[in-house]
Amino acid sequence: MPGHGVLAFGDSITNGGGELQWGVALQSWALWMARALGLPYTSYATDGARAPDVVGMQIPAFLGRAAAPDGPYEVGCLYIGVNDVRDFDWDAAAYEADFARAMAFLDGRCERILTLTIPLDLGRPRAGAKVPQANGIIERVAAEHGALVVDLREFGGRRYLMADHVHPTAFGQIHIAERALAVLATDGVPPKVAPWSLVSYETTLVGSARGAATYAYRLGKVQAKALARHLAARAG
Repeated sequence: MPGHGVLAFGDSITNGGGELQWGVALQSWALWMARALGLPYTSYATDGARAPDVVGMQIPAFLGRAAAPDGPYEVGCLYIGVNDVRDFDWDAAAYEADFARAMAFLDGRCERILTLTIPLDLGRPRAGAKVPQANGIIERVAAEHGALVVDLREFGGRRYLMADHVHPTAFGQIHIAERALAVLATDGVPPKVAPWSLVSYETTLVGSARGAATYAYRLGKVQAKALARHLAARAG
């Protein structure tokens, strides 16, 4: 029986959207992945979401609106935790409970589940030791459900990541999709086309200089805000 394609839950990274990069639209990594696989795409990811939002809002929305709430889907995607570890009220046990509930939900509807780890150099100020803690939870729960894991621990760089060190650029989203497709290929699901082959762009010296200046300006603002938060936390 044919499935219904790719189903995705998560935050703004999976929701996608944002400014162009050399004329290439910023689309979700999961959407690029679905396009490369030649599968329909369904997403309930929302900006700013944390693990409780997947369980309490996105899954109920899916159950209430989906044409096929029981599936099956070829691939279920779950990428959540970036906003959780960046919050001061990080609760590892609560995160694990919600992540496990979401994973179990996908396990009952998807032929394969795909999840991703969190970059270690996350945010400004950096999320720090909370990230390895969350990644341990992601990998442990994924193993319990036989899910595939895309390792993004070392993901970063100006080409792929915005100045906030949180959100991928348009090229970053494609790069994540390529990594996800490589993991799926090892499990017997090769892509029909490479996502990079679906875009075309041309760089210029003037555009590169302008982009570097804009990035430096934005990075300075991010660092100044991070310093202010750090000083406020110490004073409090």
